[in-house]
Amino acid sequence: MNMHAQPQRTLAETALIDAFGERLSLLPGDGAVMIKRDDAIEAIKHGLPTRRVESWHYTDLRRLLTSVPGFEADAVAKALAPILDGSAVLPVLNGVSQTKLPQVEGVAVQRLSEKLTDGSVAPGLDPYGSDDAIGALNTAFVADGYFVEIADGTELEKPIELQNLQAGGQAHVRLLTKVGAGAKAIIVERQTGEGSDALVSSVSQLVLDEGAEVTWLIVQEQPETATHLAQFKAHIGKDAKLTLFVMNAGGRLVRQEIVVKTTGEGADFQLRGINLLAGDTHTDTTMVLDHAVPHTTSTEVIRNVVTGKARGVFQGRINVHQYAQKTNAKMACNTLLLSDDGEFSTKPELEIFADDVVCGHGATVTEIDHNHLFYLMARGIDEKSARGLLVKAFVAEVIEELDDEALVEALEARLDGWFLTHG
Repeated sequence: MNMHAQPQRTLAETALIDAFGERLSLLPGDGAVMIKRDDAIEAIKHGLPTRRVESWHYTDLRRLLTSVPGFEADAVAKALAPILDGSAVLPVLNGVSQTKLPQVEGVAVQRLSEKLTDGSVAPGLDPYGSDDAIGALNTAFVADGYFVEIADGTELEKPIELQNLQAGGQAHVRLLTKVGAGAKAIIVERQTGEGSDALVSSVSQLVLDEGAEVTWLIVQEQPETATHLAQFKAHIGKDAKLTLFVMNAGGRLVRQEIVVKTTGEGADFQLRGINLLAGDTHTDTTMVLDHAVPHTTSTEVIRNVVTGKARGVFQGRINVHQYAQKTNAKMACNTLLLSDDGEFSTKPELEIFADDVVCGHGATVTEIDHNHLFYLMARGIDEKSARGLLVKAFVAEVIEELDDEALVEALEARLDGWFLTHG
């Protein structure tokens, strides 16, 4: 008889399992939610994913997550001024939502702790696949966040900024948003903090009803010693449009998953991403896009800048279902290496079961063109500034596609700040 022993648990796995036992009585939820929590911790007990799991091949979480901080009940995080002036700020401070919130016409906001307590969010806690380690971690420990509902036909004049701010220890947050038919909004999801030893999990779920238009920005600027594990999940309805912009510019160990499904004909998904990687860090952006109905479109463009000993990953898989005729899907990933020690892995995939589609993908890796660098330096620009101009030009095209002057200026300012530190 063959015996297959369970591998010995790592320190991180043991710490997570022990923390769940200690915090279970403090976590909100009715019976249905508690069943989801129990299922989630059982998944963690089976072990964190390794490189043997295909979707985690480039990010061996079991090896890379070497330790887990405790929960710091006394840690204090403070809300920040919004990235875009005039935004309505909904802060979650070290895992806790706030009671005093701005009033926005056409927008209803509820604390997620309340929806966990009454069990109304239980169906949304299901994993999206057998390898959903981030979903399992978040489901096990999430205690708060927000549920935001934008009424049909509402056109927000100012953005909403969802702030997930950590001050050290563990913070697990879920942000749910439903956008009604014909509504339009700009939503900024801000992930940052001051805690040097931090483990953050964050899951954002978005539903767009018919004809809704949303621009959603994820700006991740964790300290370079923090671990940030995040998911963004969206369903795009008939004739709805989602523009998702992701900027990763911090964190020691980062994985940002993007899981999107078109659920109505005429749905359009646009993804633009910038990964700014420095130091001895690891950043993984993994996308799964399902074109599930006919006549839908998508374009994904990712730009990566790598310096120091940083390691980066982009995995992008587009699934075109058999029924999804007339799909038009394109994906590109371009990487600029600024050091000999940096590396970036790209894995684009297309899985097509329909026969009347237009689909394609591509990937490039390059270094700074020394002729361009010489050209700028010959005109009196010092080397660091010249390199900065070339890097900015490399990613500016993606930022400028947002076609909103305030957004472009805000993101370019963050790009300038990152290069000033890491260039």
